[in-house]
Parts: sequence; C-alpha cells; structure tokens
Amino acid sequence: MKTPVFVSATLLRRSAAAILGILLAGLAPAATVQTIDEIVAKVNGDIVTRAELSHTAKEWVAEMRAQGLSGPKLEQTYNEREKDLLRDKIDNLLLIQKGKELSIDVTPELNKYIAELQRKSGIADPEKFREFVHQQSGLSWEDFQSEAKNSMLSRRVIGQEVSRNISISHKEIEDYYNAHKAEFVRDEKVYLQEILISTEGKDAAGVAAAEKKAKDLAARAAKGERFGEMARDNSDSTTAAQGGDLGGYKQGELKPDLEAAVWTLPKGGVTGVIKMPNGFLILKVVEHTKAGQAELADVQGQIEEALYEPKMQPKVREYLTGLRKTAFLEIKPGYADSGAAPGMDTTWKDVAVLKPETVTKREVETKTRKKRALWIIPIPGTETTVTGKSSSK
Repeated sequence: MKTPVFVSATLLRRSAAAILGILLAGLAPAATVQTIDEIVAKVNGDIVTRAELSHTAKEWVAEMRAQGLSGPKLEQTYNEREKDLLRDKIDNLLLIQKGKELSIDVTPELNKYIAELQRKSGIADPEKFREFVHQQSGLSWEDFQSEAKNSMLSRRVIGQEVSRNISISHKEIEDYYNAHKAEFVRDEKVYLQEILISTEGKDAAGVAAAEKKAKDLAARAAKGERFGEMARDNSDSTTAAQGGDLGGYKQGELKPDLEAAVWTLPKGGVTGVIKMPNGFLILKVVEHTKAGQAELADVQGQIEEALYEPKMQPKVREYLTGLRKTAFLEIKPGYADSGAAPGMDTTWKDVAVLKPETVTKREVETKTRKKRALWIIPIPGTETTVTGKSSSK
C-alpha cells in the first residue's frame, strides 16, 4: 500500500494505541495534490512539524517489526516510546544548534566517513557513488551529507559537553569487581582475527596470485603491521568490515588444524598461510584467556563500560534540560515534551500563526522520506537518530 500523503489534523492527538492502529493498518492516499501540515513546536530558529512526528512514528513501527515484534508486544513497546516522540525531535535540534554555537567543525570526520563508505561500496566514480547513496538511503546527496554531519555534530557535543566530565574512580571499579566476581569467571578461550584471500572461481594463475598475496600479508602481519586495517583493506571474508574479528572459541570449537595453529600462540601471534578449500587464511591471536577467575586488570575496561552507562544517561538528560532552559521553545496545545524543563513556560503564544501551512505533496515527501539505515551513529544516553530540519541543515 502507498504511504499516505494526508494526515488528519487530530492524528497525533489520539491515544498511542489509536495511532499505532492507524500506522499498522495504513491510511488511504489523498486524491488531491496538496496536503496539510502544521508546526507543532518552535525550537529557537527551527521547527518540528506534525508530518515529521508521524513519519518518525512509522519508522519506529518498521524498526520494531524488523526486530521481530508484532501484535500486543509491538503495541506495548510502541506505547512506551510514544511519549518521547516530540522530546527526541527537540533534543536533536538543540544538540545541532549547540554544536554550531560552539563552532564545532566535523568536516574532516565527515570527509573521512564518506571516503570510507565509498571505499566499502567499491564504486570509484563519484557520480555513480552518489546515485548508490541515493538508492540506499532515499536521500539526495546534499541531504545525506547534512544528515551525516548533523549526527556527528550531535555526538561531538555530547562528548565535549557531557562525556568528558564523567569520571569513574578506581574504588568504584574495585567495588564492582568484588560484588560481581561470579560474572568474571571465564572459560579458556582464544580470540581471533582473520584475513581470507579467496580462490573461488579462479584458475591456476589466479590461485597462485592469491597465495602470493596471502604470503605477503602474513609477512607484514608478523612484522607488526596493524592486522585489523590489513583485514579491512584486503580480506575477502564477510568479517573484513569488522577488521577480521572472529570472536572467541573454546577448545574443541575450531577445526583441529586451525586449533593446532593458534592454541599455543602468544597474544598478538600470527599464523602462517593456511590453505583452505575456499582460499588462503591468516589468523591472529587477539587474546587468549585462561580458565578461572579473571584478574581485575583484565576486565577493568568491561567494568568501566558497565559503570559508565548508568552515569551517562542522566547526565545527558540533565544537559538537554539545561539547553531547554535557555532556548526559545514553544509547543502547540495537544503536544507534550516529556523532557521539559521544570517550571519553564513553553506555551504557544503566537496565536496568529496557528493556522496550518499548506505545502505541496512533493515538499512533504521530500521532508518525510523514509531513511534507510545506511549509517547510524547513536547519541549516548538518548534514543535519538539525528535528523535535520530548516536552518539546521
């Protein structure tokens, strides 16, 4: 069924269950070329519209379905998130605005990200690559760059203004370790990375060339060259994008010849070239954990991560509340910001502009196009995917 281009004026004022029912069932497409949209919140120089909220709600439903949710469970999960719909939009705009205020420049990061994306796509021609991005994301090249830039900007603001101010003491780490020792009892495991040079579909000359390439890579790895980067740039395995990471294996979980090749190697050890049915394989031992109680030093990073998240979330919310207190923020009656600053008046005062905007079908579709997950950069402590709007682009 086609995505509807008309959303009734009362849609997002209905109960969460009613909204979900409409989203699941779909709406009939409008017969006219025009649609009615309206501003529901003003955030400094930017706005949030009803169509944006409706579109985000539909994306949520699609994501939940992709995670295997359906029926009552989907409805329950949606209802739990629905109250934060407007909050997340406001969060996005405030973070983007703050990044610009702080003159944070993410251009080098953006250029590096796009270059890496192009490398992974295998498309050298700039125009063909831009068309590839459009097909994958549903966005124009300019909008794609803006979306990526805004997401990076938001992440940098959180890192600069919030993350760096969070500290975890050694005593906290020790206390956590002592209280959760049972969680740090390990099986003996070897953790590996791989580089695979494929021989599938190759003739004798191709196999010989593949073997030579594998031997050259093995020699470079043995000299200490960064294995993850080599895997990313050369491996034909599906693990290449993750730097060749294979995870951990207990004794008996690997093929006997592979286990024999890696089990006695020290941490950082690299095998020679191993002939496989589908190519030539090189393995690196990232870690080899012994059975028994893990030492504190071995799990300190894991503990820091466990302690960091509970501290981070409230600090991010506290920071966003502070941004609200200094912002020009007006919210139309019938809508609520679940992250509102206590005591702050966000009453919609400009009654003269309550009249809905009238825009073309093409404009609405451009603003609310489905964005497929070509890139995702989460903001710690929020459930926000950054989206641009008006002057924040």
